[in-house]
Amino acid sequence: MFSVTSKLRQLSSPGTQLLYRCQSTLVVAEHNNEKLNPVTLHAITAAKQLGGDINCLVVGAKNCGNVAQEVAEIGGISKLLVAENSAFEGFLPEKLAPVLLASQQQFNFSHILAGASAFSRSLLPRVAAKLDVSPISDIIGVKDADTFVRTIYAGNAVLTLKSKDPVKVITVRSTAFEAASGSGGSASVEQLAAPESLPGNSQYIGAELSKSDRPDLASAKVVVSGGRGMKSGDNFEMLYTLADKMGAAVGAS
Repeated sequence: MFSVTSKLRQLSSPGTQLLYRCQSTLVVAEHNNEKLNPVTLHAITAAKQLGGDINCLVVGAKNCGNVAQEVAEIGGISKLLVAENSAFEGFLPEKLAPVLLASQQQFNFSHILAGASAFSRSLLPRVAAKLDVSPISDIIGVKDADTFVRTIYAGNAVLTLKSKDPVKVITVRSTAFEAASGSGGSASVEQLAAPESLPGNSQYIGAELSKSDRPDLASAKVVVSGGRGMKSGDNFEMLYTLADKMGAAVGAS
């Protein structure tokens, strides 16, 4: 039989503190130093289904104040963490991961979320590895704070998984969750300093991006897809024309 003293000692141990801490979620905001990427709004909706406090992290090289103002207006966010430094130009995961890890060490979040995209796929697995937890990718549903739904085998099967990791690092499929409303928010803003020593193993040189009026394939509500029946790539012009009329993205099977 345990005495009251031994019970209190057990509750004060680091491992048990982790279990008994208040649940809180950090949503990593994706942006281009000018405006918020809509995938973040869907990740915030998923965070609301987890319960507990929702915090949002905005990291960038410039104009973070404009993006932070946009995020602060979203309802349901308790605190907004902002880190602006020229070292974050290009959003290199090697530079951003230390910021997330420092935030996790300071605030001890129970969940770290981001919308599923090339940005989060390069960043969050790195963070999960540093935290020694398994990342949970591309979820399409939230059962509870520990249980999530995602597809496997190229979408041919649906898996419900329960994570026992102390910190859940998750990417959210944007088409599976509604976008959070961009109004009614009153989040407090806290400035974060960049870690003193950032990795120097990579450097941002520049980017050459193709521009299109079509929606991003990962977040589009309508996708026009072609396969072997199109015979050749030249015939995809028909799909492009159809997609433009429907406001859809174009994919290939």
